[in-house]
Amino acid sequence: MAIASFCNDQDGWGPTSGTRADLTSCMENIILLALPSLVGIVALSVRIFSMWRNGAPHNLGRTNAIYWPSQFFTLASIIALVARAAVLKNEIYTPSTMLSTVCMMVVWAVALVQNYFQHQQEFRSSDYIFTLYIFSLIGAAINIRTMSLLNQTHQDQFKAFISFFAFLVVGFIVEAWPRGRTQIQRQSQGGRYEKANLFSRISFHFLQPILREGYKGPLTAKDIEGMMPHRIKTDFSHELLNDRWQRAVTKAHSRDKKPSLFLTIMKTYSWGWIPIMIFRLAASTFTYILPVFLNQILNFIESYSSGEPQPVSLGIILAFGMFFASVLSAFCVGQFYQTAINIGVEIRTALIAMVYRKSLRLSNAAKQSNTAGEISNHMSVDAERWLHAVTSLPTLVSIPYEIALALWLLYNQIGWSIFIGLVLIIILMSTQGFIVKAYMQAKMKKMEAADHRMRLMNEILAGIKIVKLYGWEDSFKQRVTAYRDEELVNLKFFGKLQIFMSTMFQSLPMVAGLISFSVYATVGGPNFTPGEITPQKIFVAISLFGLLAKPIGLTAGMMNESASALVSTRRIGNFLLAEEISGCNTEMIKQMPDDLNIPVVEIKDGVFAWDLEGHEDESEAEGRKDSIPEDKDTLPEDEAASKERGPTLTKINLEFKQGELVAIVGRVGQGKSSLLSAIIGDMYKHQGSVRVYGRVAYVPQQAWILNATVRDNILFGNAFDQARYDLVLMVCGLLPDIEMLPAGDQTEIGERGINLSGGQKQRVSLARAAYDDADLYLLDDPLSAVDAHVAQHLWKNLLSPNGLLKNKTRILVTHAVQFLGDADRIVVLKDGQVSETGQYQELMDAGRSFYQLIKEYSVNHRHHRHHKKNKDIDGIAEESSELESDASTQNGDEVGPDAAAVKDNKGELVAEEKMVEGSVSWSVYIKYVKSTSYKYALTVVGLYVLVQSIHIGSNIWLKYWVTNSASGSLTLSGYLGIYAAFIVAFVLLNILVTYFAMVLAIVRAARRLHERLLDKVLRLPMSFFDTTPLGRIVNRFSSDILSVDEMIPWNAFHTVMCTFSVIATIIVIALNTPIFLAVIPFLVIIYGLVQAYYVRSSRALKRIDSVTKSPIYQHFSETLTGVTTIRALDASKRFIAENAAKADVSANAYFAWVVTNRWLQIRLECLGSVIVLAAALFAVLGRDTLNPASAGLALSYAMGVTQDIVWLVSALCDLQNQLVCVERIEEYSSKNPEAPAQTYVALPKDWPQAGQIEFRNYSTRYREGLDLVIRNIGFTIQPTEKVGIVGRTGAGKSSLTLALFRIIEAANSHWAKASHSGADMDAELDAKKDAVAVLEKVQVEEDGGSILIDGVDISTIGLKDLRQHLAIIPQEPILFVGTVRDNLDPFEEMQDEDLWEALERAHLKDHIASLEGGLSFKVSQNGDNFSVGQRSLICLARALLRKTKILVLDEATAAVDVETDELIQKTIRSEFKDLTILTIAHRIKTVMDSDKILVLEKGRVEEFEAPTVLLQRPDSLFYNLAHQAGEIKL
Repeated sequence: MAIASFCNDQDGWGPTSGTRADLTSCMENIILLALPSLVGIVALSVRIFSMWRNGAPHNLGRTNAIYWPSQFFTLASIIALVARAAVLKNEIYTPSTMLSTVCMMVVWAVALVQNYFQHQQEFRSSDYIFTLYIFSLIGAAINIRTMSLLNQTHQDQFKAFISFFAFLVVGFIVEAWPRGRTQIQRQSQGGRYEKANLFSRISFHFLQPILREGYKGPLTAKDIEGMMPHRIKTDFSHELLNDRWQRAVTKAHSRDKKPSLFLTIMKTYSWGWIPIMIFRLAASTFTYILPVFLNQILNFIESYSSGEPQPVSLGIILAFGMFFASVLSAFCVGQFYQTAINIGVEIRTALIAMVYRKSLRLSNAAKQSNTAGEISNHMSVDAERWLHAVTSLPTLVSIPYEIALALWLLYNQIGWSIFIGLVLIIILMSTQGFIVKAYMQAKMKKMEAADHRMRLMNEILAGIKIVKLYGWEDSFKQRVTAYRDEELVNLKFFGKLQIFMSTMFQSLPMVAGLISFSVYATVGGPNFTPGEITPQKIFVAISLFGLLAKPIGLTAGMMNESASALVSTRRIGNFLLAEEISGCNTEMIKQMPDDLNIPVVEIKDGVFAWDLEGHEDESEAEGRKDSIPEDKDTLPEDEAASKERGPTLTKINLEFKQGELVAIVGRVGQGKSSLLSAIIGDMYKHQGSVRVYGRVAYVPQQAWILNATVRDNILFGNAFDQARYDLVLMVCGLLPDIEMLPAGDQTEIGERGINLSGGQKQRVSLARAAYDDADLYLLDDPLSAVDAHVAQHLWKNLLSPNGLLKNKTRILVTHAVQFLGDADRIVVLKDGQVSETGQYQELMDAGRSFYQLIKEYSVNHRHHRHHKKNKDIDGIAEESSELESDASTQNGDEVGPDAAAVKDNKGELVAEEKMVEGSVSWSVYIKYVKSTSYKYALTVVGLYVLVQSIHIGSNIWLKYWVTNSASGSLTLSGYLGIYAAFIVAFVLLNILVTYFAMVLAIVRAARRLHERLLDKVLRLPMSFFDTTPLGRIVNRFSSDILSVDEMIPWNAFHTVMCTFSVIATIIVIALNTPIFLAVIPFLVIIYGLVQAYYVRSSRALKRIDSVTKSPIYQHFSETLTGVTTIRALDASKRFIAENAAKADVSANAYFAWVVTNRWLQIRLECLGSVIVLAAALFAVLGRDTLNPASAGLALSYAMGVTQDIVWLVSALCDLQNQLVCVERIEEYSSKNPEAPAQTYVALPKDWPQAGQIEFRNYSTRYREGLDLVIRNIGFTIQPTEKVGIVGRTGAGKSSLTLALFRIIEAANSHWAKASHSGADMDAELDAKKDAVAVLEKVQVEEDGGSILIDGVDISTIGLKDLRQHLAIIPQEPILFVGTVRDNLDPFEEMQDEDLWEALERAHLKDHIASLEGGLSFKVSQNGDNFSVGQRSLICLARALLRKTKILVLDEATAAVDVETDELIQKTIRSEFKDLTILTIAHRIKTVMDSDKILVLEKGRVEEFEAPTVLLQRPDSLFYNLAHQAGEIKL
């Protein structure tokens, strides 16, 4: 009675009216009007308080054209409600009506205040007010309809309410009005997402301008700048997650436990999960309302055959109820995915930032098990997992919720019979634990194999020139393939798991339905009588079982993504827990001491090692489980002793005073570079103390060059000072080089300094340090890579007591004994200890090891004893002009393609990454299908046709059963038996199709695509690697291959599955309601237009996403290479900022791409809702002719078609987007390779037998279209002749050796053109012919000529045949991860005795024998646990093992001391006496005993005589070089 009086309505509370197809007035007033208002009052009040207390004005003004009208109409609405309340008070009113009126009045009054703060502090409309408008309009509209039905339109309160509604409509229009052109939004820094109002966000309409642009033409990265919300950016996301992680680590360590990064992430974003769960559960609820409406519609249709027809309006309301439930579900799903993806991208950017920052702090022990490839995988694979995991993890809650809803609704239909099917579901789903465990183990193995593969690929790509020079492509291909095979074994295992999961989750609902129907039909009725088989029960149950399939089916994906995220996060967590370099190793004091007597560097009782004894962090422990050799630390310069060998440096007591020049000398491997590392804190300090004052500048032994302009490399983040900059260029001898560059100092230097010679790179590295104007300079043998006259210039003008750095403290590691006389002090290291220290003359007078070094290996050691002269920087200009005349012409680069190769005025060497425009071509689809095999592809399609046919057949059989059950044509067992046969066939075919698709087809595709990519990349010419950043290539082998392995198969699988499912749905609906066919053409056209409109932009955005990832990997690879320099120069913050900027660009591109998916999903699901509406309306309108069974079958299919169509279009678009990865792989796979490895030319037996080399009018260039680096040279080297090749920096010395190995081809030759990437193999024939024709027109100064070895033109034989018959000791001695044995004999062709003999001759046997395992000692990445000199000796041992008649030494002894150099030369003279030897050397002494000297200048042969002849000619170039090197006595 209380409710009745409160409602004052005969229907009471309701909620539905018994007299009309409507809700009760009480229900509307309380639930639709009063309740939202009360919630709004609370929410708006909290928001107002928050803005008042924490908010700040944006100071951009106020949009009066929106603010004042919105306030006016809000106030008018309040006045209208006040008037209604006054009228109600004066009349006999309903209490519920008064309550709703007062609540709405109050909430809109509060909204007035909130709107004031909103316009003051925000530049977009309020979500709170926007939501209030929507709920108020919907509730008011329904209430107005009810009052109209109740004939209250004449009442004054109704008129007042109509006025309120009118003001509300106009106010909503003002509130929702686009604000993009307002002054505030134009001036604000927010992105499109942050400026969009609530409606634009939930409908993703804010993307419309971008999609419009994408439809008109290809999008670029600039078009989508600033799309993502601020909190996704690295600065915010990293600070949030890293702070929580650090607290978790501290807390866990205090409890002696291991912190969990996964749990930390979940706790950090705990509040963020709440809206995600709300949207997920709301979407599920609206989805399960559909079967309820279906049941009511079938009852409605049934009523017309029972003689008690229900009103048509009810049927129409029910049809629209299904429509709105479907639409609301679509919007909730859209917001669920978007909210989740926002958090996913935020987590990803935070993890990338944490991994990058950690990599800058790794200790030497931690680097042993965390190589560049593995850390790259943490960024490219592990962090990416969260993008998918955030949408899978909430299903842990939604899946049980949906299953419970389905079971409850099924219980209402078929009673307790459902519990029999539930038993089967529980039994099978209980196996998930075992599946997850098996999946995670396999996932871990696959990712570990991927880590090893990527580590090896990083090494191969970084040392590709060495791989090609030695002809080792096949060996490394086998090693990479072995790791890839491990991945594919686990990928196949995933496929087998998928068979079980797919069978269980797709077939389980049907099997459970069979069991439940069987039980219900036999004993499911009252008192265990047969249950009543009606259309409502059967088809509502079918639709519910179909819905039940979704959460059960999602379990497989949820398990997959959750397990992947857990494994990946655990891997990142282990990495983040790895040991960091200790800040206690060196006491760094930034300020210089006021007292000049206080040393700048002070080392007391120092004991230093590269390993911490007894130390093993968690990351290492895991790494040691692997059988593959692990990486050691990166020792940038000299030597790293193994753990078993103890400390590298002991009993170190040294002081370095302000302004002092101290030279550190000693033989190879004595600890010279390690001393510098100890000073900057890179080594473990076992004992003693190190104190350093002032700012430090560091020049590593192997120059580290950024992929940036020359100027940026020198400035290195410092402010530009023209005067100092010019001075630094002058003293470093770079002015002539810069003048030769096409864009001067704005010329881009390629990755790893690829377009600079070794000497040029070292001088740029020196210039960087000099410009930094530090207090302490640590110089690690910077003169080893430059020619004698350049070394003289650098010493005189930069390093000497009269040079630019004369007032700085300089600690110089050097083998250049000729300059030691100018040093203030000399420190001699021997066996890791200081054996001597003192001034030059003191050490000479002592007559110990230093004296022997100087006396024996200097032509005239008195010549090297210089008295300090009073000469200062004023003499630099004169010296510089002298150097300029001698400088490189840039036409003969020593290392790689010449900087002059860059022809445009911008000086760009590395072009922007190519991004294909337009749709993914059909050729890409065909290539992927071909990689799976046509046989498997056709089998999968055929089986899917059968699967869908069986599925349709089973439902048609159910319809037949319902319709004819009363006729008695078949017994119950007959109906059930045939239905069971359909189910069994469905299960078996499902197993078969999954096996062919996920086990056979995708594994074959993954293998073939990777094989093709690997094979082609290893066979590409060096010009490709010179101009392509390493990160781009790595991206193909990591992210793109990951997509091929895991993303593309699922999308292809879903595309085929959903295609046939949609076709089946249309067929079933059309057969049962033929009028539906009239709608199909319109739907097809609309779907086609939406898909076409979307896919152009989505495809471009996916390409942008792929392209923006490469710079992250490239920058990361660059950082790891130079991490020691970065730390020493205190540049970590700048590099962290650069990483953050690149990560933000990538995150923004991904965000833009994924949001377009939501734009599509919302529109497709709304269109799918139209299908549901059409099918329901046709059923209602055809109620007189349509039987309930046909209506039930049609509507049950219609309910599923929405999701099927969305999945189809989404899967198809995702497939197109993911096929961009195949497109990118094919881009490299289809590039023109270098000359073939083998040809049909028959070589003479034991070729070359004599070793004669003849150059005939030979010219070459690094790439087509560039200047010549060797110009028309002709000479003959006789068998067993020893030829020294000399010339100034950039004269073409190394280019000559590259030509001999055909790393570069003869100019204008067939293979020079054929390997040019301008005419790719995948180009169309006409385009290819045109490209070749253009190349044929290229004019060269001379014909390319030829090179003959023992009379054989080397251009006619295969590269493998050529390169494996030559030997080289390269300028940059590179070792690869593996054992010493692997590095000496990668093809395992030699006996250990041969290897030991080679090491003995290379003067390295004792050192290798002292290492743990000897030949089995594990070489770390890049050989960093050997000094540079020791690496050179290992390369010498390699050459000794090659039974060939020709040996090339390319500045092979530049990194060793003069004593070791002499030993190597003795070895060469004795061991290689029967060989033809070409020696390139900076040290003129090295080639003084050659039979002939070849002097190159500007790519031409200037002199080719015996050294004795040339030394008798004072005007010869060789004489000048020898004089500058001190090899001619005064």
